[in-house]
Amino acid sequence: MSYTIDRLIKDADFEDVDGRTRAALQEAGFGVLTEIDVKATMKKKIDKDMDDYRILGACNPKMAWQAIGMESRVGAMLPCNVILRKVAGGVEVSAIDPVASMSAIDNDDLKGVAREVRDMLAKAVDAV
Repeated sequence: MSYTIDRLIKDADFEDVDGRTRAALQEAGFGVLTEIDVKATMKKKIDKDMDDYRILGACNPKMAWQAIGMESRVGAMLPCNVILRKVAGGVEVSAIDPVASMSAIDNDDLKGVAREVRDMLAKAVDAV
């Protein structure tokens, strides 16, 4: 089972894809709660160079509310991370597949919410 929903944006500018991703997430009902510039962090912490790599912590408050109501510790698996990374030929956008991440929790109702969120994230990734 794949654990991410992926799309390659060919010959694209990293910052342009970042803006497009944020807009697509917002259109799908997600906000970006956190942002980690992995490239800058690795340079600062361990003096290592790497290509552009950014993690966006995306959250749909209504879906998070439902999930937390079903499993109070599910917050350890939130928000839904979406990564942007420079690769040969363009920028790859990858979102966590919530069905894969929630498979560790034995709760069928929660898995239903995870399927809804996966569909929402897939639409957002496709819209980038």
